[in-house]
Amino acid sequence: MTGDTQDVRAVTTPEAAAAKATVLVEALPWIRRFQGAVIVVKFGGNAMVDPDLARTFAEDMTFLRYAGLRPIVVHGGGPQISAALAAAGITSEFRGGYRVTSPEAIPVVRAALVDEVAAGLVARLDGLGRAMPGDVDGLLTGARRGAFVDGVEVELGDVGEVTAVDAPAIRAALDAGRIPVISTLARNAEGAVLNVNADAAAAAVAIALGAQKLVVLTDVAGLYADWPNRDSLISHLDSRRLRELLPSLESGMIPKMTACLDAVEGGVLKAAIIDGRQPHSVLLEIFTDQGVGTEVVLAETMHEGAAS
Repeated sequence: MTGDTQDVRAVTTPEAAAAKATVLVEALPWIRRFQGAVIVVKFGGNAMVDPDLARTFAEDMTFLRYAGLRPIVVHGGGPQISAALAAAGITSEFRGGYRVTSPEAIPVVRAALVDEVAAGLVARLDGLGRAMPGDVDGLLTGARRGAFVDGVEVELGDVGEVTAVDAPAIRAALDAGRIPVISTLARNAEGAVLNVNADAAAAAVAIALGAQKLVVLTDVAGLYADWPNRDSLISHLDSRRLRELLPSLESGMIPKMTACLDAVEGGVLKAAIIDGRQPHSVLLEIFTDQGVGTEVVLAETMHEGAAS
């Protein structure tokens, strides 16, 4: 029909249409439950370096916002920082699982986090994202920390832990309909910029904002009771059991699971680690009955059949 404006609809089978309707119906109670809820998502792993996964992650965040949730993204940038430091001729050194950060490295770290990771994600967020570098206007306040290696404390340079979060500034961005994208940098009492662990920072933000859920993206399917036995994936556990397991976990999982533990003990209703290599894993975790990955709740609230 020349000159007419028509809706263009993809051709689909009745079976495929019914399957889509089933997914939407399953999501409905979760959309209702999470209306207005603050959800903090730690963006990391392969999702940060794979363009397709970064795109689907941004789609998930945009979906959450339009579904009536209030998502906040907290991100690190390990691969980007390593590449930027190498390009600047600065050697990357790690002690106790933390990156040693010298004063000359801080501007490089900041550029990688803010100008590369945050800016790229904000550009993908359908006009909804707002970059909020943690070192600007005291959004994140921190204090220097060291690390223990073989029982001995070692210096890490300009590395810190979050001691305070400017929740009103983040809440103002949410109230304006934005998706805050928070870079994990903090300023200490002397005004120095500190590089802070993104998992721990995400937990601190979730606690400060009274989030209903913390979701941590990683590169495994979840927490395994007997790694590398893939049949030992734990779907749900409480904070008491997690605290018992922590000393036996692989070093890479300890900060992620510690963040989940800190979050639920700090008042966040639920925390989960999920596989960021799976497209739309955030939506699957929040809006399906089974969820994905490993979910953590406070010991007193754990119950049979807990869901996302």
